[in-house]
Amino acid sequence: MMKKFKAGFLFLAAMMGSSAFAQDLLGTWQQIDDKTGSPKAIIEIRKDSNGTFTGKIVKVTPRPGYTPRDTCNNCPAPYTNKPILGMDILTGLKHVQGTNNYDKGRVIDPLAGKIYDAKVRINANGKRLTLRGYMGVSALGRSQTWIRQD
Repeated sequence: MMKKFKAGFLFLAAMMGSSAFAQDLLGTWQQIDDKTGSPKAIIEIRKDSNGTFTGKIVKVTPRPGYTPRDTCNNCPAPYTNKPILGMDILTGLKHVQGTNNYDKGRVIDPLAGKIYDAKVRINANGKRLTLRGYMGVSALGRSQTWIRQD
C-alpha cells in the first residue's frame, strides 16, 4: 500500500513539475542584442491553442546609434513589409518534457529578414532564457539572452 502511495505521489509530482517548467516561458522578456549587449525589444511570450509558444514584439527599445525600423527588412512572406511592432518573431516552440528546454521553434530577425530554427533554455531561477537561433545545425548559430520583465 505504501509503495503504491509513494509511486502515485512521485508520478503526480513529476507531472506537476513538468507543467510548471512549461509555464516558466510565459510572460514578458527583455531581448538583449548578442553583439552589443544593449536591450533591443520587449517580447511577450504566450502559449497558443496548439500547445506551442509564440513571442511577439510589444516594444522596440531605443538604442544609442540605432534608428529603429518600422517594417520587416527584406523579409519573406508572411512577414514582407509587416510592422515590426506587434510581429510574432518567435513561433512554434515546443516544451521538452521534464526540462527547462524548448525546441522546434522558428525565429525571424526582422532587421536582416532571415528566419532561423530556434531553441530556448530557461535558467534554473526562471529569470533568464537563452535563445539559440541556427540554420541546420545548432553549433552553427548564435545565442541571445533575454531577461524576464514580469
